[in-house]
Amino acid sequence: MSGQARLAFCAWAATLAAACALLPLVAPAGWLFQAALLLGVQSAVGAVVRRMTPAGPPAVAAQAVVSLLLLTFVFVRGHAVLGVLPGPDAVEAFGALLAQGTADVGRFSIPAPVTDGIRLLLVGGVVVIGLLVDVLAVTYRAAAPAGLPLLALYSVAAGLSPEGGSRLWFLCAAGGYLLLLLAEGRDRLSRWGRVFGGGPGTARSGGAAPPPVRNGRRIGAVALGIALVVPAVLPSLGGGLLDAARQGRGTGGGGTVSAVNPLVALQDSLNQPDNRTVLTYTTDAESTSDMYLRIVALDRFDGTSWRPSERRITDLPRPLPPVPGLSPSVGTERVTTSFRAAGWYAQNWLPMPYPAAEVRIDGRWRFEPEGRTLVGDRGQTTRGVRYEVDSLLVRPTARQLSDAPAPSPQIVEEYTGVPESLPSVVAETARNVTEGASSDYERAVRLQDWFSSQGGFRYDTQVKAGSGSAAIARFLEDREGFCVHFAFSMAAMARTLDIPARVAVGFTAGASDGGGGMAVGLQDAHAWPELYFEGVGWTRFEPTPSRGSVPEYTQPDLPSPEQPDVPEPRPDDSAQPLPEPSDSEECVPGQGTEDCGAAAVPQDDGAAGGFPVGRALLVAAPVLLAAGILALPALWRGRARSRRLAGGGDPGALAFAAWRETTDSAWDLGISPQESATPRTAAARVVRLGRLEGEAAEAVHRLATAVEEALYAPRPRPAQGLAEDVRR
Repeated sequence: MSGQARLAFCAWAATLAAACALLPLVAPAGWLFQAALLLGVQSAVGAVVRRMTPAGPPAVAAQAVVSLLLLTFVFVRGHAVLGVLPGPDAVEAFGALLAQGTADVGRFSIPAPVTDGIRLLLVGGVVVIGLLVDVLAVTYRAAAPAGLPLLALYSVAAGLSPEGGSRLWFLCAAGGYLLLLLAEGRDRLSRWGRVFGGGPGTARSGGAAPPPVRNGRRIGAVALGIALVVPAVLPSLGGGLLDAARQGRGTGGGGTVSAVNPLVALQDSLNQPDNRTVLTYTTDAESTSDMYLRIVALDRFDGTSWRPSERRITDLPRPLPPVPGLSPSVGTERVTTSFRAAGWYAQNWLPMPYPAAEVRIDGRWRFEPEGRTLVGDRGQTTRGVRYEVDSLLVRPTARQLSDAPAPSPQIVEEYTGVPESLPSVVAETARNVTEGASSDYERAVRLQDWFSSQGGFRYDTQVKAGSGSAAIARFLEDREGFCVHFAFSMAAMARTLDIPARVAVGFTAGASDGGGGMAVGLQDAHAWPELYFEGVGWTRFEPTPSRGSVPEYTQPDLPSPEQPDVPEPRPDDSAQPLPEPSDSEECVPGQGTEDCGAAAVPQDDGAAGGFPVGRALLVAAPVLLAAGILALPALWRGRARSRRLAGGGDPGALAFAAWRETTDSAWDLGISPQESATPRTAAARVVRLGRLEGEAAEAVHRLATAVEEALYAPRPRPAQGLAEDVRR
């Protein structure tokens, strides 16, 4: 075999060796034999053309054309001219297959079935890599740079493989590359003629390997051994929740790993210095504080991470089917929201409020009934799409949630399971926090309040992410993390209490765009737990402090201002007549007594020593002292209110003082402030929870506008009537 033919064979073998790393990703492995055949034809064409002409471009062009014809014949010959020539129909068919393959990669778990689209991605990718390797190593005699495409092929496989790339496949890829380098070295040496070695006057042209070749083998073997041994002895870094998800690995009693994991970039999004807009929307909802945009629900917890289950998908129905578990007795409000996704934002899952009742959208979208989500089909993504969603704003009462009957056994079995690897401290903590609770609803509220305010947790996006069992236990001990930690931990703890739970991933409501709409940015990415209550369905909770909004149905009911909380008289109080004065024995008719009935009432004429002033002071002093102490907060609030509303000074300081008095007054009435809310969002929340209407609602919004001008305007305008607005 000539040196060039040997080099071409080694390039073919090295490409196939690197492609073997893709075998764990799909099943069955028949596609590899197809790729080997196409690669062999491609290499043979290159060898024939190179024998005819020493120039490189003709060989490269011939190989590229033959490869295209072969791919056309194998995959889209029904749309090609004469079965091999790629016309417009064939190009369109190629595009559809590529889009389908991309969608299938995101839909199926590992190992994925070899659909037509996935097979085109695999075979076509290997053929393209093989062409690059052949061009570099054989046509232009540069075997060392040919390792870059081989490395790219192996890196893709290692990054997606459930084992993270086993040593066997690394050995195959590395051995193929070393074989290619060895073949090139022999070819270079052979051009110098006979190789001398072994001693003076000795020439070798065959037989045992010449010394330079033996040295090359030794160097290659040592380098390969170091590459395998050194990583094994170095200390490894513990993977967290998102690390495991990013690598797509499952350990323990492991099953399959979903190829789509929306948590991969969640922490990166929260830490982005530039809050790029993901999408914008307008809505007819009175308030956007509850406008959580859900992407996907993670309902499988295997001890390593939370992941979405593999679900069947159907064509998009219009309208969507009824919301599972939602009773007609629960109050709902239908809301219409129009969305527009950014041109750079491309993913397969469609963000929308939960639960959606109807979705109007163009493109290839399909419906996943269990999570009520929309998934792009055949390459369909959210890039630049416009869509409109009719959703239900579910408003259950605390009583309805507290009295919810037990869910079905199927729901309990599927959504309350926890892995055996979950540390016992998780269940013990859940029981301690909810001790004394009388219902699942009360237990859920106690868990939420413990995470958000009572447990001493701190929100920090720089904390290492993690969703496995050990990460949850570490989070409960360290008590610092971001939304992923809070959502995963509360869901796991709820499951230990036999409350069906899952984790939703998406975005919070965003912020006003200044034109009547809302803008959602990367930093609005969020995760939150959803718990199931029969009659209400999947219900959102918010355990993460300083993020999102606490649902109204998890807050204690406040008495209505129109109906003060005054105890009503008991029925027997009015049913019985008042006792009448009894007749005195001394009251004899005709003896001049004007009112015999008055004889039953003792008359104090002061003959017994006068009014007991000392005793009265002893009783009154502690009462007055206690009353004064109890009145101090009210006196202090009155003084603070007067000072804030006195007027005078800088316009910005006046606006801040008036706004602080507004939020404090709302707090006095039970509407706790949210430090993360913008003035406009806080104003909308005060209006909604305080049930303000007319001039009172307008006054709150004017105060919020004054604060925004003080914060962002170059020179805040003097605001008039701030004190009067606060009083309204």
